Amino acid sequence: MSDTIVHGGNLHEAARRYGIPYEDWLDLSTGINPHGYPVPPVPADAWRRLPDDGDGFAACAARYYGAPDAAHVLPVAGSQAAIRALPVLLPPGTVGIAPLTYGEYAPAFTRADHRVLPLDVTAETLPDAMTHAVIVNPNNPTAQHVRAETLHRWHAQLSARGGTLIVDEAFADTMPSASLAGSTDRAGLVVFRSPGKFFGLAGVRAGFVLAVPALLAPLREALGAWTVSGPARHAVTAAFNDTAWQRAMRAQLDEDSARLAALLDAHRLPLHRTPLFAWTPDARAAALHHALAQHGIWTRFFPAPASVRFGLPATDAQWLRLEHALKDSIPAIDNAPLSTTHDR
Repeated sequence: MSDTIVHGGNLHEAARRYGIPYEDWLDLSTGINPHGYPVPPVPADAWRRLPDDGDGFAACAARYYGAPDAAHVLPVAGSQAAIRALPVLLPPGTVGIAPLTYGEYAPAFTRADHRVLPLDVTAETLPDAMTHAVIVNPNNPTAQHVRAETLHRWHAQLSARGGTLIVDEAFADTMPSASLAGSTDRAGLVVFRSPGKFFGLAGVRAGFVLAVPALLAPLREALGAWTVSGPARHAVTAAFNDTAWQRAMRAQLDEDSARLAALLDAHRLPLHRTPLFAWTPDARAAALHHALAQHGIWTRFFPAPASVRFGLPATDAQWLRLEHALKDSIPAIDNAPLSTTHDR
């Protein structure tokens, strides 16, 4: 069995598997905003010069996320880099991670000799044996959101044990008031943020770790210099400073999310959603994923529990394509064996 961690966006695999040309696919598998930020032209110096930490990039991120100041922000090459590096820097212990969440966390902590236990995200208190905890908030893919009061309670429990609470807020830009970024002057609290989802800038591979300077210093040493390229810094700075675009996009995503919910509900598909994606747990999920793929629509399938995650279409033509594909697919999957699996 391969140890490769499966992610959305794997269109080349879909094209190979289903014999549909790459350019003919509608990719709804990632939860990335299809109305990505319109990055202004990149200055020539951004290509020629090495990235300079004196350019105010961390301070810009601190203002946007509401972190205490630039000293509490570490720019990284996508939060993925920090997910791999941080567990090695934490004292080995027992880490709680939800059974269905972003798939990179458990392997990263296991490689660093931590013991991984299932995290009950509905719990008021954490088990005494738990040293660290990771919570993706809102969760990917289940869309479940844990209240800030609960997270602060968990942090207090873990901090008293010398542990750490890691909160991944990759999808939190649509609800900035719920973020814990402003509390990252507290030891034992780490917040991951990324411009990839809300701003639709996943390709720039930029992210941020928000925490006390004493934790960021060894992480900076582990990751090395020039973690975020000059063009990426230019794109993200422009996006963070464009408050008018942000307000308009939050309203747009609320409308699109409601439209997706109405479409799935019309086909009696159960759903939980954030403004950027909908998650449908259903015994027929594998068959639905397969049926939509035969129409050139790529979704993200999860086997346990059987479920499908839908991102947002970008255009009216794409919405119509999804609507027609669902009308064709639902009757077919109603007669499909519930155990059928076509992805992992």
